[in-house]
Formats: sequence, structure tokens, C-alpha cells
Amino acid sequence: MKTTPEHNERVAKMTFSSVYPHYVTKVEKKDRTKEELHQVIEWLTGFDENKIKELINEKVTFETFFQRAKLNPNAHLITGVICGYRIEEIENTLTQQVRYLDKLVDELAKGRKMEKILRAG
Repeated sequence: MKTTPEHNERVAKMTFSSVYPHYVTKVEKKDRTKEELHQVIEWLTGFDENKIKELINEKVTFETFFQRAKLNPNAHLITGVICGYRIEEIENTLTQQVRYLDKLVDELAKGRKMEKILRAG
């Protein structure tokens, strides 16, 4: 499935603060912790817990969120399908980065081992 320009624009303008509570709910429902969620976000973006809180309070869009991120050099190892899209085939960089985060949250909620989620080998 190819993303449309409208879809990419919608993703770019979504605020991280509007999606973050859903991430928390999703992982906690599956007996994972907010700390584990933060570990996953930090691995992908370089943002520690304080920076995550700051970005939430600032109500940054995903566009700003990923502009400020230092994307993990192993992020390209995140593959598979999320929301009907094959991550490695998404051409829009920002949409792909948001889907990387979605996929990591998904893997955490599904009980995958942390070292697998963090692509440690």
C-alpha cells in the first residue's frame, strides 16, 4: 500500500501528545510498563524521559518530534507491516519514522523481548 500525500500530511500534523496516551494504554494493557515504553522511544529517538515530557507539554507535531530526534542508526532494521503498510516500502521519511515508533510499541505490547525490540541481535 502506498501512502497518499494527504495521509502523510495528516501524520505530520498529528501531535505526539495526542498519541502518547494511546501508546501507554496499549503497552500497560499487556502488562508492559511506561518505563519500557520510554526505553523504546529513547532507543529510536534519543529522547530521555524528561525530553519526552517536555515534547508532550510543548504539544509538538510528529514532524517536529522527528526533526529533533537523533534516529537510531539501526532503525532501518524495523520491518514488517503496521496499519496496513509495509514499513520498509514507505517512501515518505516522516511517515516511515512514525510507523517505526508504532511498530516498536506494537512489539512491546505483544510481549516481544526488549533486546529483540531494540534490534540488539
